[in-house]
Amino acid sequence: MNGVSRVSGWKSLGVACLLSVGLLAGCASAPADPQARAAAEAINDPLEPFNRAMLEFNKIVDHFVLKPVMLVYQIVPPPVRDGVHSALENLRSPVVLANDLLQGETERAGNTVSRFAINSTVGLLGFWDAADKWFGIQGHSEDFGQTLASWGVAEGPYLVLPLVGPSNPRDAFGLAVDSAADPLNWYLRNIDEDEWIYTRLGLTVIDSRTEVGDTLDALERTSLDFYASLRTIYRQRRADEIRNRTPTQKPVAPSISMAAKPDNEIEKKAAQ
Repeated sequence: MNGVSRVSGWKSLGVACLLSVGLLAGCASAPADPQARAAAEAINDPLEPFNRAMLEFNKIVDHFVLKPVMLVYQIVPPPVRDGVHSALENLRSPVVLANDLLQGETERAGNTVSRFAINSTVGLLGFWDAADKWFGIQGHSEDFGQTLASWGVAEGPYLVLPLVGPSNPRDAFGLAVDSAADPLNWYLRNIDEDEWIYTRLGLTVIDSRTEVGDTLDALERTSLDFYASLRTIYRQRRADEIRNRTPTQKPVAPSISMAAKPDNEIEKKAAQ
């Protein structure tokens, strides 16, 4: 199968998944009781049975695949792991810049350009964050889900995606757009070097799982309802990220960061 066929296949799969989510959301019925309906709307999780099943699937993959790989990866010296993390962040700079500009965030766009230029040269292709260490230019993350949220696009129901984790239909679409529009991915597909795309994705997942390992494990051990706790913390964090402020919650899932435009109730919780 050539690169074009693989890309078309992934696009078709993505469209099918989004259509399936839409059908599931349409089939979910709202409670008849007004108070129960209001509570359900605040939680925004009409797909909860599906989501809980998907979380269990993700936990199995995490237990039998990600955790063993993470334990091996932790043998790598911390300076090397830090370098890989920094390099992966640097590779996302073009996508971050595009979303900065689409959101009209010119100052943040300037920071992104400066960081990319400095870290790609002085920072040895991004393996050392010279922009932060030497010039005090801190990084930030933007994605197309956040861009859509800034344009007023509704998030849709809370959704747990296979392997990716907490999300929603709008942000799942945003993730697909970011991946498809990434200049490095474009280049690698054009020269039929798709394996490097998957290598980068694998490193990103391992790096993310390592970053959130202790937090995620502690949450699962101490929560009366791990699913509900994960949902609440995720939505609070995304509420902060959309407003470009320091998140009040640490990331709790090894997933690519995706935004969720919060309702008023979530905004109140996130502000606390």
